[in-house]
Amino acid sequence: MSDIPRHPTPRIESLSDLIFGLALSVGTISLITKAPKHPVDIIYDVMQFGFSFAILISVWMRYTSIMSVLPMEDRKTITLNILMLFLVAVEPYLFYLNVNYDLLDNMVLLDTASILYALDMAGLMAILALFTHQLTIEERKLIPQSLLSKYRNIRTSLFISAAFFAITILPFFWTLSLQGTPLRFYIWFVPLFLSSVRRIK
Repeated sequence: MSDIPRHPTPRIESLSDLIFGLALSVGTISLITKAPKHPVDIIYDVMQFGFSFAILISVWMRYTSIMSVLPMEDRKTITLNILMLFLVAVEPYLFYLNVNYDLLDNMVLLDTASILYALDMAGLMAILALFTHQLTIEERKLIPQSLLSKYRNIRTSLFISAAFFAITILPFFWTLSLQGTPLRFYIWFVPLFLSSVRRIK
């Protein structure tokens, strides 16, 4: 029998909460360091932060729900957990690059920053989907039989969300724009909609 505990240790749980908390705090700091030039900029900045906040909170809620029942019993699960925390930690930085006014004049840098952000979010969604998949394996009996269908739907929607983020790295979604904004940025709202649907069901 493995010596690794079957459930996340308090140290891992504390580290996870710390990283999520820091990620949200960094997002707030970015608002303070970027002084608005016009009143409408304040609303624009708050809306941008709200997008990042909604994403991180959605990931955190799903993550804590999964980890309350998923045993940390193998290196694969632990490695994915560490990778996910890394992706969470860098999300505010990559998001800040995408909304930084100075980058709007350098479309090459903005293109690169948006690709990295899309890959970061795709990774987060995919890891959550893999964790959720572990809960749906009947032989492991981690959740009641009556909940298997629900969690399979959640797993599928997370994989779809990951696909939405990943597909936006294609050049087509950068060159094609709507009102001067690359289509890539609009598609990022789809996973937020899917997350809302998951909570309703």
